[in-house]
Amino acid sequence: MGWPVAVHRLGSMVDRKWLLSQFYRVGYHVARVYWFVVRPRKPGVKCVITRGDEVLLVRHTYGDRRVWELPGGSIKRGEAPVDAARRETLEELGLQISEWTALGDFFARHEHREDKLYCFHAVVDGVSPVADRVEIAEARWFPSAALPLRAGRFVGRILSMSEAAAARAG
Repeated sequence: MGWPVAVHRLGSMVDRKWLLSQFYRVGYHVARVYWFVVRPRKPGVKCVITRGDEVLLVRHTYGDRRVWELPGGSIKRGEAPVDAARRETLEELGLQISEWTALGDFFARHEHREDKLYCFHAVVDGVSPVADRVEIAEARWFPSAALPLRAGRFVGRILSMSEAAAARAG
């Protein structure tokens, strides 16, 4: 006996990326319980990507989906932080960026985790990000002087690190 016709057609009726984004939303809530119990430390990256006087911010498909964040993500075991920045921007935004400037790192307490965030900056020209729609709901360029009111908790701090690095460089 086979599966009902409706189950066979599920794949064609439901967009795969939308379905994966829903799994991310559920997984995020499960992860929050884990973080509360275990209080893990996990290294991650945050990426300042600029185009002229604009900075690229993203809204995630999970967590508080109204907040605009800098792109980034977790560092895999054995992966160099700069390689994680390259991988995350390619996976989430379709941007292949090879030149990154290290801005520094800091410990960030958030949602019962203590993450070490490695921050990087890249300058791009004439590129348009393509949000993967699994993790990233939207990617948008904002003027550096007019960031959205719902910017993420560490966006201002990391952009200040980027500005300080630019001032030192020249």
